[in-house]
Order: sequence, then structure tokens, then C-alpha cells
Amino acid sequence: MSKYQYKVQGVDYEVEIEEVEGNIAKVNVNGIPFEVELQKPINAAKHPQLSKPKVEAPKPVAAAPVAAAPAVAPAQPAAPAGAGTPVKAPLPGTVTEVKVQVGQQVNVGDVILVLEAMKMQNNIEAEYAGTVTSITVKPGETVMEGAVLMTIG
Repeated sequence: MSKYQYKVQGVDYEVEIEEVEGNIAKVNVNGIPFEVELQKPINAAKHPQLSKPKVEAPKPVAAAPVAAAPAVAPAQPAAPAGAGTPVKAPLPGTVTEVKVQVGQQVNVGDVILVLEAMKMQNNIEAEYAGTVTSITVKPGETVMEGAVLMTIG
């Protein structure tokens, strides 16, 4: 029997793992019994090892965008990549079309990108005039709200 204490969004939980058989774990959370179905069968001796992959999993995800960003920057030696003001996604969605290219001059109100969200096409317009210095997304890519789509300098 293993006991753990967790805090999730400011709420404390005391979790007691009673037994694990195959992919079913019998646990008590704050004294309430639950049967939890695991994605992969494990034995009780492996519980301490489960926390390491969960902690390490975000590191490769964070490393992938960092690795992708330098790959884009050297491809644009004519303009200082990323110089200017970032254009951010106003809502989560999928990029369906990028309507500008690096080095292109844009004016206020020009449609620079099309973002599909909730089965609707949303035209993303330039909020200021300038030159596109970097584009950080490609058609088909999914973005979250606040993600940098491109930079206009």
C-alpha cells in the first residue's frame, strides 16, 4: 500500500494505492474508494517510476518548438527574423492559409492569415502596417490562443 499527497489547482488530495492488478488500480482519494483503469498494465513495484515519465514528458514537447524556431530563422537572412511586433492567435484553431510571405509589406486591415476555429474561417488581419519579418506557423498547424503566428516590423 502506497500513500501520496498531491495538490491540484490548490486542492490537496491524499491518494492511497491499495492494489494494482493488470491495468486496474484500487485507490482511495481523500477516503473515497475508486477503481482506476490504467492505459498499460503495471505492477505495484513500478509506481515510483511512473512519476518520472510524467515529469519528463513536457521537456521534449518544450524542446521541439525551440528546435523548430532556429530552423526557421536561418532561412530568412534578408530580414532580421522576429524583429517587430508579434501577431498572436486570438483563439485556438487550425491555420488553413497563410496569405503573406516574409518580406512582404502589409497595411492595417490586410488579411494576413486564415484560422479555422469551431468550423468557421476567421480572417486574421494586420493591426498595424509594416513588413512581415517572420512567419512561425504553416497551413495545417494547430495553434493555441496567444500563440505567435508571425511578426510584423
